[in-house]
Formats: sequence, structure tokens, C-alpha cells
Amino acid sequence: MSDLEERIAGWYQQIADLNPSNLEARRDVELVITKLDEGTLRVAEIQADNSVKVNEWVKQAILMLFRLREMTVTEAGPMEFHDKLDLKRDYERRGVRVVPGATARYGSYLSPGVIMMPSYVNIGAWVGPGTMVDTWATVGSCAQIGANVHLAGGVGIGGVLEPANAVPVVIEDGAFIGSRCMVVEGARVGKGSVLGAGTILNPSIPVIDAETGEEISRGYVPDYCVAVGASRKREFNGGEFYLPCVLVIRRMSEGERHDKVALNNILRDHGVAT
Repeated sequence: MSDLEERIAGWYQQIADLNPSNLEARRDVELVITKLDEGTLRVAEIQADNSVKVNEWVKQAILMLFRLREMTVTEAGPMEFHDKLDLKRDYERRGVRVVPGATARYGSYLSPGVIMMPSYVNIGAWVGPGTMVDTWATVGSCAQIGANVHLAGGVGIGGVLEPANAVPVVIEDGAFIGSRCMVVEGARVGKGSVLGAGTILNPSIPVIDAETGEEISRGYVPDYCVAVGASRKREFNGGEFYLPCVLVIRRMSEGERHDKVALNNILRDHGVAT
């Protein structure tokens, strides 16, 4: 453990007693949040074995920040905010395009080339280069969004702060998340994969191969898949009911980029839009 990590772990043991007068704790916590904001620290990372490692101590620092800061008023043009956290600034230097109506909290990281339409990115989130956060999309706390991802209009990427060891949502490089999709509670979308509009993905929802009918996973769409929201019949004492699932309707070659026209045709054949 680094010295900073050890100090954060020590302060977290005292979280119930922390308040803005604890200047030493605030110094350490603010340093972690600054590193998150600059992208030199991340809440979670994909490891060589394809697992997701959660840096619990970083999430602990975020949780303590809310106890160590007081409410303040922030003005942005004609808009006023009353909160404990600042908004991100200096987008030109960061190489990020931000359309009026878009908001990102200090402590989130936006890579060069990110485009934010009127949308929202919360603290602890990491958004990779070239990614589009489209209109009314939200990136929740600590979510990890890869490079060249498109979060289409109204997408909801869930956030997670507690418990500190909870895995955040991970959207890997090159993925396309269709309009009004909801990806929450630590669900994961693999590299280059596509979710059709309105798909709901969480760790309790089975992901099924349409060719074989076999369950692939729960809450994880593997790399280079085209997947859509669906339902499957289940029998209960009270009768037959349909429960949600996610259906993989096509597997692409590794590294294959989805062609927008071909993708629309595939999804339209299954009654789904992007």
C-alpha cells in the first residue's frame, strides 16, 4: 500500500466522526479526488485476466469527501447550484467538447476527445478518449467508460459508491449503447459490443445466445456481440410469466467495427432500433 492509501484507510475507520474541521483528513481526501479528476487514479480497472479490480480506498475517499466538505453555492452563468462538490472546469485545456446543458462533477475524468451533449457525468467516473455522451445520457458515480464508446440518447449508466468493494458498471472500448438502455449495478458490456435500444442489463439478468438458447452469463455481454432486450417464459405456481433477458443475436469477428447501416438492418430484422 502507498502512504496515501494507508492514510485513507485509516481515516475511513473514523468516517462517522469526520467533519469539515478535520483538516488533515480533508487534505488527504482532496488529494485523491484531484488525482481522480486528472485521470491519474481510477476507481476500477480491468486486469490482465479480464477481471475488474476495484480500488476500494479510492471509493472510500469519495465517501469521506461528502463528510469533509460543506455546502456551497456555485454559479455557472445564469445557473446556480447548491452542493458540496464543484463542477469540472477548463474543458478547452482538457480537449473536451461540452455542449450547453452538459454537467460533469469535479472528481470525474473526461479524456481528450470526449463529447458531452446535454448530459451528466458523476464523481469517480472515468470516460475514455473519443467517447460520445449523447443527449440526456447519464454516467453514474464510479462508472468506467472506455474509448470510442457511444452512449446514445437517454442512456442510463448506473453509479455505485457503497459498499466500497462494489464493482461499478464497465463499458469497454468501442461499445455502442442504444437509446434509453439502462446498464446498472456493476453490469458490463464488452469491447465493440452493441446493445439495442431499451435494453436493460444488470447482474441478475441472463444473457442468452440466440443460436443455442444457452445462458452465457448474468449481467455481462461479451466482446463483439450484438444484443437486444428480450424476455423468456417461466412457470410459477401462479401461472406462466415472462421475465427479462438479453439476447445475443449476432457475434462479430474480434476487432470488427459495427457498420451503422448493417447494424440498423440487423436490429430492424429483430424489431429493435439503435
